Amino acid sequence: MNRPSSPATAGGAVEDNSTRQRILAATAEVLGRSGQAKLSLSDVAQQAGVSRPTLYRWFASKEALLDAFAVYERQMFDTGISRATAGLRGSDRLDGALQFIVDYQHSYSGVRAVDIEPEVVIARLGQVIPVMRAQLERLLTGPSAPVKAATAIRVAVSHYIVRSDDDDGFLDQLRHAVGIRPSR
Repeated sequence: MNRPSSPATAGGAVEDNSTRQRILAATAEVLGRSGQAKLSLSDVAQQAGVSRPTLYRWFASKEALLDAFAVYERQMFDTGISRATAGLRGSDRLDGALQFIVDYQHSYSGVRAVDIEPEVVIARLGQVIPVMRAQLERLLTGPSAPVKAATAIRVAVSHYIVRSDDDDGFLDQLRHAVGIRPSR
């Protein structure tokens, strides 16, 4: 059965998109606890504070939810990078992006999914690394920009897989990888 991607209420008005966002944010929380294999739509609905029928109005299946979640994650990251670099120029802009990467990994609830389902995370990283590298490369200049971007992203992935509580050290490593000095 096909479900609408933008459900309507009984009165015909389109339901507030914040419900969809709440469901997707709740998905991050549940994935961080359970992983994809054990993801329960009931748990997501409960975490989001919605009924299962409401969840199903937005996402017809677990697969549809996971597909939408992948897009949501990318949008959250892209929006964060954009906000962190808005109004900045040159190395300050690059430094803002690096600081965002550190903050994102530190605060993101799904970051420990690697402990729960390493094989799923490793497969996902294969898809995400080229996207992140390309995004960071756009902030770099010079002939070594591709190498610097690739190195920085691999440092970030390393910190994702083997978590450290030294955010300052992580940021210093990213800065070193791209060749900038802190603006302290």
